[in-house]
Amino acid sequence: MTAAIGVRPLRAFMARDHVCVLPAEEDVRWAAPPAEALLGLDGRLLHITAAGSDYDCVTRSFGPKLAVYQAPVCGSGHCRVIPYWAEATGRHRLRALQASKRTGELFCRLEGGRLFIAGEAVLFAESVLHLPQLD
Repeated sequence: MTAAIGVRPLRAFMARDHVCVLPAEEDVRWAAPPAEALLGLDGRLLHITAAGSDYDCVTRSFGPKLAVYQAPVCGSGHCRVIPYWAEATGRHRLRALQASKRTGELFCRLEGGRLFIAGEAVLFAESVLHLPQLD
């Protein structure tokens, strides 16, 4: 992980994805992990995070295994990151910044084991599903 990210994480967690807590916000903002190095890590995605100066946490998410080098704003990543920060801060309402090129501000609330995320969104796609008729 250290070789891939370029910074030694303070903490690292693994479930479906890797979550690495870095020492400083700048470590998250300036990380430029090579996609090839990320392909060698276990898990589907890599989420890096640190405490923020203007936000409770700053995060970036990388997923070259899913053909996405870096997610602009990753809701599933925050489902992994916010419970960590809620426990670390003792707070269940957190403001997060996804520090990707496009950036995104997320308002998160952890309640009853569920995470609620709010913020501005951009319509990416619109679909209509046609279900087969059941006899």
